[in-house]
Amino acid sequence: MGRQKINAFVTGSLLAGGLACGAGNVLAYEPGDFILRAGVASVQPDESSSALNINGGTVAGTGVGVDGDEQLGLTGTYMLTSHLGIGLLAATPFEHDIKANGLGLDAGDSKQLPPTLTLQYFPMEPSSAFQPYVGIGVNYTAFFDEGVDSDLEAFLGESGDLELDDSIGLAVQVGFDYAIDEHWLLNASVWYIDIDTEADFKFDTVRIKADVDIDPWVYMVGVGYKF
Repeated sequence: MGRQKINAFVTGSLLAGGLACGAGNVLAYEPGDFILRAGVASVQPDESSSALNINGGTVAGTGVGVDGDEQLGLTGTYMLTSHLGIGLLAATPFEHDIKANGLGLDAGDSKQLPPTLTLQYFPMEPSSAFQPYVGIGVNYTAFFDEGVDSDLEAFLGESGDLELDDSIGLAVQVGFDYAIDEHWLLNASVWYIDIDTEADFKFDTVRIKADVDIDPWVYMVGVGYKF
């Protein structure tokens, strides 16, 4: 699924590049420029997990699922040179529902913030209206406001708590800016982020654990302004 979306994204980028050929020199990226972008950011986990470990025993055919979410996304790029920039991804908190796969239960929910820092490379001439870029860097994901769903509590007959470990991982990015004039631009970008955590459900008499690779694709479309 992720590859199909990436292929569509790249195709759109190439079409935008073709349109840019006649756009004129309306935007120039220079050292010291700062580009601020805002738009809709969508986190779509490509998750996998270990089987649930319940009180020390592994239950075959079970696991953890994580739903996606959309929030306000913000990115900024500071141009070090005409072709290299430092990029930062931020957003309002994403909220994810957590499923107990194999048990057919809603297990919990959590909020998370995924600040991501990347070194970005812009291959086009600085004066081009179409500015594709690629990036690689590091992500730190902080989980907070975790909670156990009432479905799981009713199933076990106990109230409980949920803890998710914070994560540090690799992030890669591809995107493009398309200039409207010398300051305003359109933007689209996608990240693949390595996010690994341990889900730990704690009840009075039951302990449930699972290692979860969330590994989301993050998509964002929006507008930007070059300072």
